Amino acid sequence: MRGRRKAREIALQVLYGLNFVNIDVQEALDLFWGNFVAPKAAKEFAAFLVQGICEHKEELDKLIAGCSDNWSLGRMSRVDINILRLAVFEFLYCDDIPPKVTLNEAVDLGKIFGSENSGSFINGILDALNLQLNSKNAANHLDRKS
Repeated sequence: MRGRRKAREIALQVLYGLNFVNIDVQEALDLFWGNFVAPKAAKEFAAFLVQGICEHKEELDKLIAGCSDNWSLGRMSRVDINILRLAVFEFLYCDDIPPKVTLNEAVDLGKIFGSENSGSFINGILDALNLQLNSKNAANHLDRKS
């Protein structure tokens, strides 16, 4: 599991860097690997996260915006928005990771890389979004049984 924590940190750093340079995802990952080392499993999971987040960015941003009362995405720090994208991507596309783990990891990343308020800000949005996704999944499950 420690490898996934490292992978999330790497993914966050690459995603943050992509805010400032106009290069494609693979080039950003190659640039990172040219300067830093990581275990193979962490590299693979980080690449999966970065590529997936970039592919689904519009969908992720729409979900985040829907749960961030009084905060447009433009007002959020780049660190916080990338942590939120990372977590929402895991909620949607990483069935093997319990949502509680994703939420805790995102809050920890916010505390490490964000501002003093990032942890609670991230927790509030992700908690609301997780409830919304669980309600939607439960409703879909009930519809299929009918």
